[in-house]
Amino acid sequence: MKYFELDEEEKQLLEEIDRGEWKPVKDFAKARKEAMETARNTLAKNKNINLRVSERDLLKLKSKAIEEGMPYQTLAASILHKYVNR
Repeated sequence: MKYFELDEEEKQLLEEIDRGEWKPVKDFAKARKEAMETARNTLAKNKNINLRVSERDLLKLKSKAIEEGMPYQTLAASILHKYVNR
Protein backbone atom coordinates (compact mmCIF):
# COMPACT_ATOMS: atom_id res chain seq x y z
CA MET A 1 0.00 0.00 0.00
CA LYS A 2 1.28 3.46 -0.93
CA TYR A 3 1.59 6.19 1.67
CA PHE A 4 0.54 9.72 0.76
CA GLU A 5 1.30 12.83 2.77
CA LEU A 6 -1.64 15.25 2.92
CA ASP A 7 -0.96 18.97 2.63
CA GLU A 8 -2.58 21.49 4.99
CA GLU A 9 -5.53 22.21 2.69
CA GLU A 10 -6.31 18.50 2.30
CA LYS A 11 -6.12 18.01 6.07
CA GLN A 12 -8.51 20.93 6.58
CA LEU A 13 -10.98 19.48 4.06
CA LEU A 14 -10.95 16.11 5.84
CA GLU A 15 -11.57 17.81 9.18
CA GLU A 16 -14.53 19.71 7.71
CA ILE A 17 -15.98 16.46 6.39
CA ASP A 18 -15.52 14.77 9.79
CA ARG A 19 -17.33 17.66 11.51
CA GLY A 20 -20.26 17.27 9.09
CA GLU A 21 -19.77 20.67 7.46
CA TRP A 22 -20.14 19.22 3.96
CA LYS A 23 -23.59 18.40 2.64
CA PRO A 24 -24.39 16.10 -0.30
CA VAL A 25 -25.61 17.64 -3.54
CA LYS A 26 -29.37 17.15 -3.94
CA ASP A 27 -29.30 16.39 -7.66
CA PHE A 28 -25.83 14.95 -8.18
CA ALA A 29 -26.40 13.98 -11.83
CA LYS A 30 -27.45 17.53 -12.74
CA ALA A 31 -24.60 19.12 -10.77
CA ARG A 32 -22.09 16.75 -12.40
CA LYS A 33 -23.43 17.53 -15.88
CA GLU A 34 -23.19 21.29 -15.24
CA ALA A 35 -19.65 20.98 -13.88
CA MET A 36 -18.57 18.91 -16.88
CA GLU A 37 -20.11 21.43 -19.29
CA THR A 38 -18.35 24.29 -17.52
CA ALA A 39 -15.04 22.42 -17.66
CA ARG A 40 -15.54 21.62 -21.32
CA ASN A 41 -16.32 25.27 -22.10
CA THR A 42 -13.32 26.41 -20.08
CA LEU A 43 -10.92 24.06 -21.80
CA ALA A 44 -12.23 24.53 -25.37
CA LYS A 45 -10.65 27.91 -26.04
CA ASN A 46 -10.45 28.29 -29.78
CA LYS A 47 -10.82 32.00 -30.49
CA ASN A 48 -10.73 35.26 -28.57
CA ILE A 49 -13.30 38.02 -28.98
CA ASN A 50 -13.55 41.53 -27.60
CA LEU A 51 -16.92 42.86 -26.45
CA ARG A 52 -17.93 46.26 -25.24
CA VAL A 53 -20.49 46.07 -22.47
CA SER A 54 -21.81 48.65 -20.06
CA GLU A 55 -20.02 48.96 -16.76
CA ARG A 56 -23.27 48.09 -14.98
CA ASP A 57 -23.65 44.84 -16.95
CA LEU A 58 -20.03 43.91 -16.30
CA LEU A 59 -20.43 44.46 -12.55
CA LYS A 60 -23.57 42.29 -12.55
CA LEU A 61 -21.76 39.60 -14.56
CA LYS A 62 -18.86 39.61 -12.11
CA SER A 63 -21.28 39.39 -9.18
CA LYS A 64 -23.07 36.38 -10.72
CA ALA A 65 -19.71 34.74 -11.44
CA ILE A 66 -18.74 35.06 -7.79
CA GLU A 67 -22.06 33.44 -6.80
CA GLU A 68 -21.33 30.57 -9.22
CA GLY A 69 -17.72 30.27 -8.07
CA MET A 70 -16.11 30.79 -11.45
CA PRO A 71 -14.23 33.51 -13.36
CA TYR A 72 -16.54 36.03 -15.05
CA GLN A 73 -15.03 35.30 -18.47
CA THR A 74 -15.94 31.62 -18.05
CA LEU A 75 -19.48 32.54 -17.05
CA ALA A 76 -19.83 34.87 -20.04
CA ALA A 77 -18.57 32.16 -22.40
CA SER A 78 -20.95 29.64 -20.83
CA ILE A 79 -23.94 31.99 -21.21
CA LEU A 80 -23.03 32.65 -24.83
CA HIS A 81 -22.55 28.93 -25.50
CA LYS A 82 -25.95 28.06 -23.99
CA TYR A 83 -27.67 30.81 -25.97
CA VAL A 84 -26.27 29.86 -29.37
CA ASN A 85 -26.96 26.15 -28.81
CA ARG A 86 -30.68 26.48 -28.01
